Amino acid sequence: WGELVRQLDYKAEWAGRQFVQIDRWYPSSKRCHGCGFVVDSLLLNVRTWDCPDCDTQGIDRDINAARNILQAGTALLAGAES
Repeated sequence: WGELVRQLDYKAEWAGRQFVQIDRWYPSSKRCHGCGFVVDSLLLNVRTWDCPDCDTQGIDRDINAARNILQAGTALLAGAES
């Protein structure tokens, strides 16, 4: 895994891009992309879930994680540049 991260960082620098690594334990699939509510426990076999806070229905775990990772990386970049 470390080699993959090193290669991504190298390739991003080579292409004039920025590489951002979020915290390993960031709850990307358990955090609602709409309101930010974090589910306490979510088993791996649960592929969709409903947010009890904002009533968003049928949150796909993988798509939700991708949205949250993008949002977290963008926030890190915004903080790093200011």
